[in-house]
Amino acid sequence: MKRKFSFKIKLDIFLLTLLLIISSVLLTFSGGRFIVDFKSVGFSVASGTENAVHSVSSFVTDAVSAVRELADLRSKYLALSEKLKDYELLQRSNADIRRENRELKELLGFADTITYKNIPAQITGFDPDNLYSGIIINRGTKHGVRKNMPVLAFQGSNVGLVGKIVQTGRDSSMIIPIYDYQCYVAASVQTTKHRGLVNGQGAADLPLIMQYVQKRAKDEIGIGDRILASGENNLFPKDSPIGIITGIKVHDYETYLELTVQPIIDFFRLDYVFVLDLSGAQEGTIQ
Repeated sequence: MKRKFSFKIKLDIFLLTLLLIISSVLLTFSGGRFIVDFKSVGFSVASGTENAVHSVSSFVTDAVSAVRELADLRSKYLALSEKLKDYELLQRSNADIRRENRELKELLGFADTITYKNIPAQITGFDPDNLYSGIIINRGTKHGVRKNMPVLAFQGSNVGLVGKIVQTGRDSSMIIPIYDYQCYVAASVQTTKHRGLVNGQGAADLPLIMQYVQKRAKDEIGIGDRILASGENNLFPKDSPIGIITGIKVHDYETYLELTVQPIIDFFRLDYVFVLDLSGAQEGTIQ
């Protein structure tokens, strides 16, 4: 019994000593500001969590607002783009109408200056698979069109030879253009009157070729000289403009010059033409 009491006293002393040691340590660290204020920690954690939640919420709200604003801006942009397209289309339509009116006025004015009887016609298509590089027009026999009638055009401020009629129907006809390799036009150099024969190379983007020009004309002919129809055999109106000389070739084995000629008419922009009736007419004027 005495032994148990002694053990209990020792245990109490040990616990008291341990408590004193722990208290000393805590007091020591308290002086070094190590004591943790759990209320403050709890408040700080709670406050930090609240701030984080508030920040995330604000970010999400701002992001949603930005997406909505972006969608509104996109809708407004698309609506404005459609209005702009309509406006541009209207502007182009007005410009096209003004251009067509101007061209028609010029064509009517040109028709009045031709002393030959003429039949205005519009190009409706092309027939590259035919025997000729055919150009189709909307005038035929019922309008007075016949085979071999010459065809001219007024383009910008220039008058130029287009070709001649090779096929006719009741309401349409086909022109063989001067750039076709089977179309030959008796021609002359405007400045020197030297004569030759002009024909095409089969394509509208290739120059015409004028052959059989006498070699002695080499020093008299120059780049930029105009080539006109000479009017022989009354196939094409005399002095009808054909093109401009762009090259002069001299072949040693030939007795003639070869001239390259750029057509006055731009066949890629050709819309309207005039079919001329030379039958029974006195020599008329084109220019």
